[in-house]
Amino acid sequence: MDTRVEAVVARTLEFVPTGATHWSTCTMAREMGMSQTAVSRIWRAFGLRPHRQETFKLSTDPFL
Repeated sequence: MDTRVEAVVARTLEFVPTGATHWSTCTMAREMGMSQTAVSRIWRAFGLRPHRQETFKLSTDPFL
């Protein structure tokens, strides 16, 4: 695997950009010094979708 590809995948999975909840192709491209298209292709190839976080919330409703 190319070291730049590996770096994009690692940063996507391990870090969150300052002042945001997830990476966008624009912010990742700026951070890594590559085009948005390149970031998009890398994410697609590895099935990464940073805007789709798997989270859940616990209800505070006592009757559930």
